[in-house]
Amino acid sequence: MGDDQSWAAAPAAAERARSVLAASWSCTVTADGGREEFVGAHTVDADGRVSLRAPEDGALRTAAICAPRGEPSAVLEFADVAPVPVRGRIRARLWLAGWFAPDDDGLAFHATRVVLKESAGAVVVDLAEFAAAAPDPLAVAEAHLLTHLADAHPDAVERLTRLVHPDSLHGAVRVQPLAVDRHGLTLRIERARAHGDVRLPFHAPADDVSQLTERMHVLLAQAAAASCPRALQRQRADGDG
Repeated sequence: MGDDQSWAAAPAAAERARSVLAASWSCTVTADGGREEFVGAHTVDADGRVSLRAPEDGALRTAAICAPRGEPSAVLEFADVAPVPVRGRIRARLWLAGWFAPDDDGLAFHATRVVLKESAGAVVVDLAEFAAAAPDPLAVAEAHLLTHLADAHPDAVERLTRLVHPDSLHGAVRVQPLAVDRHGLTLRIERARAHGDVRLPFHAPADDVSQLTERMHVLLAQAAAASCPRALQRQRADGDG
C-alpha cells in the first residue's frame, strides 16, 4: 500500500498503458494453449497496434492462420520493470487480448481488450482512448534518467526526501527513485518489512528531457528550503550509532 502523500496530475490509464508498451523490449504471447516470450521482436505504430516478427514455421504463425478471424485467441503481456533495483520491481503489467492476422512483416495484432494492472489495482482501458493516447514523452528515456539519478546523484535523492511528509518516512531504511513521467517523480520508500511510494509533482508538465532538468532543479530548490525530516535525522543518527 502506498503512502498518503498528496500529489498533482498523473498520467491517465490510456497514457500509462501506451508508455508501458513504448518502453517494453519483450512480450509474452499466450495463444492456442502455448506460451512464448519474444525479445526485441515487436513494433508499435502510432495507434498502439502491435506487430510481431514470428518464425515462418512457428506454432504462433500457424495458430494465427488457423484461428477464426476476429475472435479473441491470443493474449500479449508486457511487464513494466523499474530500472533501479528496488523491492518489488514490477511497476505494472499490461495485457492485450485479441487476435493475430498475418501481414507482410509478420503478425499484426488486433486488440479487443486492454487491461493495465498497477499497485492500485487493474483497470480496463477504453480501446478508443488507448488508440488516441500518446506515450509519455519521457517513457523511452526513463530508464537512463532514473539510473543516472540513483547512481550519480544519491545526494540529490536524499535532499528530495525533505519534500516528503515525515510520516511517510517513518522506519525508512532506503529511498530510491522509482519512476518519472512528465507530471512528476515517484520515490520508493523501503522499510524493514514493507515499502511505499511517494509522488513529487512538477510545477508544470515536462515535455522533453531539457524541461525535465528544469523541473528537477525546481524540486531540489524547494527541498533546499525545507527542513530535514526528523525521521531521516533519526535514521542517520542510528546508523552512526
